[in-house]
Amino acid sequence: MIDFNLLAEAIFSVKNITIYLLVINLLTFLIMWWDKHEAKLGDWRVSESFLFLLVLLGGGIGGIAGMYTFRHKTKKWYFKYGFPTILIIEIFIFVYYLFK
Repeated sequence: MIDFNLLAEAIFSVKNITIYLLVINLLTFLIMWWDKHEAKLGDWRVSESFLFLLVLLGGGIGGIAGMYTFRHKTKKWYFKYGFPTILIIEIFIFVYYLFK
């Protein structure tokens, strides 16, 4: 029989969570770069909802870093305030469950 608590502990280890956060933030950063690049060329763009999805999935630091590094989406209030708000909420949730 499978011990689901043991399985959850193995999957959600500090190492795995750290790797996931590094990957999702790097991916979000690179997609912000790609979208800015495509915007300059006038080509196909990444949807704004997809950018928000990446941030909701944990890519807030990469999204904010990409936004200001590439000066992309900084004039849109929902990005300027939305990305940091999502990141702060995720940090509070993480800290809450960490010390619960």
